[in-house]
Amino acid sequence: MIKIGSVGICLKENQPQAQGTVTRLVAWLRERSIVPLADDQCAVWAGVEAHSREELARDADLLVALGGDGTLLSVARAAGVRPVPILGVNLGRLGFLAEISEEELIPALEKAVAGDLAVVSRMRLDVRVRRGGQEIGAFLALNDAVITSAQISRMIDVEAFADGARVTTYHADGLIVATPTGSTAYSLSAGGPLLAPDLAAIVLTPICPHSLTQRPIVLPESTEVEVVPLAPEKRASLTVDGQVGLEVLEPGDRISVRRSAHPVEIVASPFLSRYEILHAKLRWGER
Repeated sequence: MIKIGSVGICLKENQPQAQGTVTRLVAWLRERSIVPLADDQCAVWAGVEAHSREELARDADLLVALGGDGTLLSVARAAGVRPVPILGVNLGRLGFLAEISEEELIPALEKAVAGDLAVVSRMRLDVRVRRGGQEIGAFLALNDAVITSAQISRMIDVEAFADGARVTTYHADGLIVATPTGSTAYSLSAGGPLLAPDLAAIVLTPICPHSLTQRPIVLPESTEVEVVPLAPEKRASLTVDGQVGLEVLEPGDRISVRRSAHPVEIVASPFLSRYEILHAKLRWGER
């Protein structure tokens, strides 16, 4: 049960059409003596002081991410290790993570205030990059960590290990290390399998592999994955959740990926099951 005294409102950039939604949301919150907090995208509409998303994640009892999956991923990253629930509202076209439609926002909040909303823990990955024995990057991934060529139209060789055992060397456009949540994102586009979001597993999905025998593999969630790009200098890069990372990986850099001890708390849709969401998003059964 979510006890709500304050709600942080986070909006995707350049969404002037969302002003009405924000003002209605703020009015609804104030009618119930719930404190509205807002990021700088919508603070003026909300009539409150602007806060960074990190501040909202620190202070609010519930975060409302208005936008799409990218917005929710950004809000989850701002939350860091604090287990603040996030309610994703889809203002765009697809939205696997942002399960609530704009029309469902107030009804969903009514259920939240009544203590009738389910919050599910979504697994994240702890992604760390070491160079010469020194850590040069650390990230939390809700969707995926992607190693690709830093040069246009070039394939790279990527060696993958699972708990120290060599899996294979992928000769491909890159390699995706995904969570079950990320199985509906880039990994799916690259031919990876769909995983139930509460399944404890890690997916390795090569991107356009040169050999058709190199297929995606699903590993136990306890696996520590290590990825080593076998590329000349400045030919590989790392992207986490499509938003952050390292533009240049040097020869000898090692990327370790393991299950994080800090999942993301996502408010589940009270209106559709996970399979109904897949039917709606992927249009299963349609001709």
